[in-house]
Amino acid sequence: MRRAACVLAGVVISAAAAAQDKHEVKVAAFVGAQHFMTQWLVKWGEKLEKASGGRLAFKHFPGAQMGPTPQHYDFARTGQAEVAWFLHGATPGRFPLTELIQLPYLVGSAEIGTKVLNDAELRAKYLDAEHRGIKVLVLFTHQPGNVHTTKKPIRTVEDMKGLRIRFASPVIRDFIAALGGTPVGVPPPEQVEQLQKGTIDGVFIDYGGAGIAFKMGGTLKYSTEMYSYVASFGVGMNPDFHAKLPADLRKLIDDSLKGIEKELGEGWDALDGPGKKEIVDGGAQVIKLSAAEDAKFRQIGAQVTEARLKELDGKGMPASAVFKTMKALAEKHARTSRNFWN
Repeated sequence: MRRAACVLAGVVISAAAAAQDKHEVKVAAFVGAQHFMTQWLVKWGEKLEKASGGRLAFKHFPGAQMGPTPQHYDFARTGQAEVAWFLHGATPGRFPLTELIQLPYLVGSAEIGTKVLNDAELRAKYLDAEHRGIKVLVLFTHQPGNVHTTKKPIRTVEDMKGLRIRFASPVIRDFIAALGGTPVGVPPPEQVEQLQKGTIDGVFIDYGGAGIAFKMGGTLKYSTEMYSYVASFGVGMNPDFHAKLPADLRKLIDDSLKGIEKELGEGWDALDGPGKKEIVDGGAQVIKLSAAEDAKFRQIGAQVTEARLKELDGKGMPASAVFKTMKALAEKHARTSRNFWN
């Protein structure tokens, strides 16, 4: 009898310990559940749940359920979410060196951009320091974006003049202004509504975002293929949560994100075709720039880059050094990665 009681007590203690060793991981995402990245995070969580024997339990909050896009970085920082997917451009001025990856015509694919941003030396020397208060799990970009409009086709630089265009980051804001357009800030979930109301005339966005994430098919009438910029993002974890995890679970999470740059970048780049199909099926006309016009857009992009580097260098930031490193890395990775400029 005494032995049975001891066994029962042991079982109860083991069960209690097992229950105590469960760690809920709330994941905040600012776009809907249908988006590639939201689904990627779900699959990532499922793999970790399985590998941890259920000790890690993921709960997802897509579609900005926790709050607006600009707050997502702070959800991870404060611990409101254990993990958050955030957009660097949603909080202007917070990540000036990281956002240099968004300068016009610096990288030609998400695969290249993601490989550049996760370069160990670049992150250790410059980028991780900008991400104060969180543990950076991975940085990445979408595939290069184009300009899409509702009324006026853009075939030349001159066609941009006076158009109200939504921008994704301060860098793209400056690019639109340099092209003669009027940059307008619009939160990602509100883009379609503003296009339909005529509050804005167009958007700078990638095909995946336009066609799949934000369902702009039927609203957009023209898509001018520039593949001129990328937006950058990060996935971060609350550092206190990470530190309090058992060592084996910490290692499991850390190891799960090593060497995924190619996989993640290819996933974003693969959205280009299906996203474009949604836009075209919705009635939009695809416009390809002539070589001469492409050169004009690129020349203006170079001027925007020069001005941004001069501005940040003048504030005592190592912007030129970071850009030089990014450019060298981009050229290196372009030799072995997909490139939309080819």
